[in-house]
Amino acid sequence: MTRPGRPVGELLRGWRRTRGMSQLDLAIEAGVSARHLSFVETGRSRPSPELILRLAEQLAMPLAERNTMLLAGGYAPAYPSHELSDPELAPVRAAVRQILDGHRPYPAVLIDQHWHLVEANPAVALFTAGAQSHLLTPPVNVLRLSLHPDGMAPRILNLPEWRAHLLSRLRQQAVMTNDPVLYDLHEELGGYPGGHAHAAPINDAVSRVVVPLRYRHNDRELSFVSTTTLFGTPLDVTVSGLAVEAFFPADSATTETLHTLATS
Repeated sequence: MTRPGRPVGELLRGWRRTRGMSQLDLAIEAGVSARHLSFVETGRSRPSPELILRLAEQLAMPLAERNTMLLAGGYAPAYPSHELSDPELAPVRAAVRQILDGHRPYPAVLIDQHWHLVEANPAVALFTAGAQSHLLTPPVNVLRLSLHPDGMAPRILNLPEWRAHLLSRLRQQAVMTNDPVLYDLHEELGGYPGGHAHAAPINDAVSRVVVPLRYRHNDRELSFVSTTTLFGTPLDVTVSGLAVEAFFPADSATTETLHTLATS
């Protein structure tokens, strides 16, 4: 790995401003003097690797960006980055497989930090049926598949609300990670047709609690609520970007339909 061009102080200052923190705020949270932090940001003082990691923790920086800041400071990366197929991540693969298989007959997918599909259980075929092949050619981006007119969008009955929910979530993730790939994806998806969400949610029990996915399958309306599962204590860059998106039936009719489809 090569040392990045931007100095550690510049990177630190950029992340601090992204988080809306003053030098004093960050210094207090990290247990250092504001003067020393100022010297680090201006390049007058070289931070130790321990200080870099402490500051990165307070700024909730992604693990990959913590490695980048360590490299900028002249130190080795602290967090490994394996391929999911590597032997070291065998326990992770086994855990994910158990989650996906255990969620059947309901749909569940494993995605990476850029919303690319990594794995899925068979029930996801419910969502991919009818999508054009260019959206199903790897790497498949599940957000693009969801909102593109050639994907799931024509069958999402509450597309304005679901679209607004996904775009809001993507925007928050882009801000938190400061990832240009996510900003570009947000801009792309925002240009797809889909209308605007209503000022007030649909007046039913589910919509008063969460934004459901209302999906047309053949002549039936299916209703889902979704959950996201993350690895709680990741120490690997790859693992830190993984998430399981699982869909649960929001009503008894959807439950019955999914069980019927699984046995047909």
